[in-house]
Amino acid sequence: MRQVRWMDADAMAARVFDGATVVLSGSGGGLQEADHVAAAIERRFLATGHPRDLTLVHGLGIGDGVESGVSRFAHEGMVKRVIGGHWTWSRRMQALARRNAIEAYTLPAGPIQTLLREAGAGRHGLVTHIGLHTFADPRHGGGKCNERATDDLVEVITLGGRELLWYKPIQVDFALIRGTACDPLGNLTSREEPADMDAFAAAMAAHNGGGEVFAQVRDRLDAPIVPARDVSVPGVLVDFVCLHEAQCQTTGAGYDASIAGREAAPAERDAPVLPEGLRYLIARRAAQELEPDRCVNFGFGVPDGIPAVARAEGLEIGWTTIEQGPHNGELLGGHLFGATRWPSAIVKSTEQFDFFSGGGVDIAFLGMGEMDAQGNVNVSWLGENIVGPGGFVDITQRAKKVVFCGAFEAKGLEVAQRDGRVQIVRPGSVPKIVPQVRHITFSGERARAERQKVVYVTERAVFELRPAGLTLMEVAPGIDPRRDVLERLAFPVAVDERLQAALRRAPES
Repeated sequence: MRQVRWMDADAMAARVFDGATVVLSGSGGGLQEADHVAAAIERRFLATGHPRDLTLVHGLGIGDGVESGVSRFAHEGMVKRVIGGHWTWSRRMQALARRNAIEAYTLPAGPIQTLLREAGAGRHGLVTHIGLHTFADPRHGGGKCNERATDDLVEVITLGGRELLWYKPIQVDFALIRGTACDPLGNLTSREEPADMDAFAAAMAAHNGGGEVFAQVRDRLDAPIVPARDVSVPGVLVDFVCLHEAQCQTTGAGYDASIAGREAAPAERDAPVLPEGLRYLIARRAAQELEPDRCVNFGFGVPDGIPAVARAEGLEIGWTTIEQGPHNGELLGGHLFGATRWPSAIVKSTEQFDFFSGGGVDIAFLGMGEMDAQGNVNVSWLGENIVGPGGFVDITQRAKKVVFCGAFEAKGLEVAQRDGRVQIVRPGSVPKIVPQVRHITFSGERARAERQKVVYVTERAVFELRPAGLTLMEVAPGIDPRRDVLERLAFPVAVDERLQAALRRAPES
């Protein structure tokens, strides 16, 4: 029977050839990332100039935001093309894209990860509705993010009278994956990791496509993994395994059983740490959109503070999910977003994206970089840098109800709350509600066509997307709807009948 083949990271790096397609599995904050192997590839390039002209593929952001993960490849000449679901974990790679030093593409994380699965199954690309009418749609750019990105990675097709997107096939030469331990047969287990991510799909894409799978683990086992259900990637898919005893569970942190789902939640927990200031105002209002007994998703940023507010106010949160795969855990925000404490289940991220794509989420709470007059939302390209959507498109496109959370303005906005009333101390100088967003990460047109319920929550006002367009529904106590909202918009919006009555009674500003 086949036995595991151990190899050090430098020997793995030496096998990566110029022009190869390399897939990184994992998520930001060090979640299941094989960074010891990636660091060896980086060292080889810096010493020899090889491998060069790589194509790098990753579904979610990977790294510590400084030097690990995607940043290991962010050297001019090392990569030719990057297809990334999330770019903010590597400022150096963003800079290469900005300077047209690479071919830069961003696509939704779900299609990237499930495209790997389709590649492993020998199918001809991925056909899906995810991404229609967003930046991934060729009619809105097809994921191209700079002048050097000229190839069409996505096409619009029609099947059975239905419009869909075809994400073209991908050939994987090397997959970098990680587990907690490896047994004598080469089987990997992720039983002490915060997530399973897309390691299986990446490994299958490389192995079945004639490529190689490099695995990094913390422990070398002398006996087969038992129970067999703890095996996350079977040894038949793994070519070489690297032992890295200093492997951390998350960026710079040792292994914590509660984050791996190996501990039940305690009967009593510490009081939640509440968000502050502007984030608290938005999260508190957004929490009012929760409904009992619903499947809920919370995104990165302002939304990850909503569960703490809901707990503090005794609101039922529901069954929670995040794209990395955990269910019902206590969210860890910041750079550890994607991990949870005491999850009740952890599934592969590819399976989680299938769940999202099928409409499994009842209510999704997501961030809002920009919104516009058509109800479109942009979180994927803000300012001069590509951000990427992560799982945003997959989640929002099929959730039954979407609640976007963000500030009304940016750059200098100061808001105070006194005696339950909101006061705009200093307005922001950069509007976040604009006539037209730069990048369509969420399509208001598609949402209206499918009668999706969409709500936009800011610190001062709540809007709703109705069949006729964007409608101002309410303002926070203390806010003048005309002076603080309507007169600060660059376009007219409809006003709900109840609010119209208040405007008629109020004097002109």
